Amino acid sequence: MLKKGTSLYSILTGKCPKCHEESMYTFKNPYNLGNTLKINERCSKCHTKYRLEPSFFYGAMYVSYAVGIAFAVAAFVIANLIFQANLNITFIAIVCTLVVFMPIIMRLSRNIWINMFIHYDKSASKKH
Repeated sequence: MLKKGTSLYSILTGKCPKCHEESMYTFKNPYNLGNTLKINERCSKCHTKYRLEPSFFYGAMYVSYAVGIAFAVAAFVIANLIFQANLNITFIAIVCTLVVFMPIIMRLSRNIWINMFIHYDKSASKKH
């Protein structure tokens, strides 16, 4: 499923979208809250520039909304339909889910956004 060379591999692992060799992020742990979104300027393997333009990752906010909704729906299904919690408990479960997973949602959104514009290049991973 997570096969190198697929966009899903890059999105879920945070690897360079072009060569899939190294992480785009300066710090691997998304819960290092002060550094959650610190991104390297370029890939050290294929030299792909991650910030294609000055405000490139603003578009990831739209993706973040969709990813957040997916997490909220999952929390709703688990709390309300599986555990048959009342509406108040379900609401609390959704809010807690979004707060706890916010660093992951932000990184996933950036990964999805950059993978929409930069695609895997098998020859880029062999250049190093």
